[in-house]
Amino acid sequence: MYQGLTHGAYSAIHAHGTTEQKAKFLPKMVSCEWTGTMNLTESHCGTDLGLMRTKADPQNDGSYKITGEKIFISAGDHDLSQNTIHLVLAKIAGGPQGIKGVSLFIVPKYIVNDDETLGAANGVSVGSIEEKMGIHANSTCVMNFDNSTGYLLGQEHKGMRAMFTMMNEARIGVGMQGLAQAEAAYQNAVIYAKDRLQGRDVTGAKNPDGAADPIIVHADVRRNLMDQKSFVEGGRAFLLWSSKLIDQVHREGDKDADGLVSLMTPVVKGFLTDKGFEMTVQAQQVFGGHGYIEEHGMSQFVRDARITQIYEGANGVQALDLVGRKLALDGGKHMMAFFEIVKDFIKENTGNEALRTDFLEPLKHASKDLQAAAMYFMQNGMKNPNNALAGSYDFMHLFGHTCLGLMWARMAKASYAALEAETSDAAFYETKLATGRYYMARQLPATGMHLARIQSGADTVMALNSEAF
Repeated sequence: MYQGLTHGAYSAIHAHGTTEQKAKFLPKMVSCEWTGTMNLTESHCGTDLGLMRTKADPQNDGSYKITGEKIFISAGDHDLSQNTIHLVLAKIAGGPQGIKGVSLFIVPKYIVNDDETLGAANGVSVGSIEEKMGIHANSTCVMNFDNSTGYLLGQEHKGMRAMFTMMNEARIGVGMQGLAQAEAAYQNAVIYAKDRLQGRDVTGAKNPDGAADPIIVHADVRRNLMDQKSFVEGGRAFLLWSSKLIDQVHREGDKDADGLVSLMTPVVKGFLTDKGFEMTVQAQQVFGGHGYIEEHGMSQFVRDARITQIYEGANGVQALDLVGRKLALDGGKHMMAFFEIVKDFIKENTGNEALRTDFLEPLKHASKDLQAAAMYFMQNGMKNPNNALAGSYDFMHLFGHTCLGLMWARMAKASYAALEAETSDAAFYETKLATGRYYMARQLPATGMHLARIQSGADTVMALNSEAF
């Protein structure tokens, strides 16, 4: 949390700061002598940042005086660094109304002198530290800015553009958090399932010298563990692919990769954290009653994973962003590019008999479901926008499953190639194939369910008057 936020603040200053700002703030943020934060939310406005009240008054020396209160500020204050560089959204008096009037400012906890030494405290203080459900190791603060000195980052009234440099990066990181919690919980569940003795295998005792068999012999426990294993391995490949696309953008200036990353970001964040939380609950379930007891620590994975669905844009907002903005971005170019990636992979490998039945056919069905959902939005979203918005969450999950289906098909191809080359680690690749087959057979069919929900439209979703709830 601490270094992740610092890296995000660094990226925003690096992308939008002046030469002087970069020289003044970045070196010690890189060394982690100073840390960074992002300050968006206020008590009366969460997602709707256009309602914010924090104000910025211009000064004769080119700086601004920042006054206001921000809430839910992760790593807002602590003793881990000498200075904290806050990035704060605020409104300059006389600017446009709503979100178009928001600007971004660098507000250090301590003023940085011209010789880069630390000067006076900067009117930045902690109003309170939140008591949270999880992530207890991170200080989540109410931050007060009382006539604090701030420096405009980027252009006036273009604060969201600068902040999104940080937020998109953070959203990929939060997707990784959701996946990592699921991975850690899964590893613990496997250990427990192999050690815990309960009942006998219905096909015959596997531990005849003991009073019972380990619970990993039971089909329902296997189903639970296979759900987890197939998700965390597929999700890891999906994150790796997304990260590779980001590298293509940064290293090669690849605009197509940039568009694809923009499209994928809400899927990475929303799908991986929703499923990641779900998998921590399933891992806890393997422990039975012991999973509910603090001694075993499984509840911490559940508590810590839960926040990933909420912060950096709640997952419902991620789904709205995906359908409302990203789907039609550049005339739908990037969505079509994804379909072409899937289509090309299937076409290139049609002659691979080993892949066809278990991997290519399920992937083709999932891709068709995704295309049908996108077409439904095009045909019905304009005449009734709620038809698109009511299906947005299902679309995000449909997209996520299709992405993992593509990842599993790619991993299956690599696994078959390694086995044909008589790899020395055949067991690894055989296990990979068995896990992939499980995902394609037991998880990927969820795309059909999500499509059916999307095509049912908004009528049932919007049927009740608010008084009826």
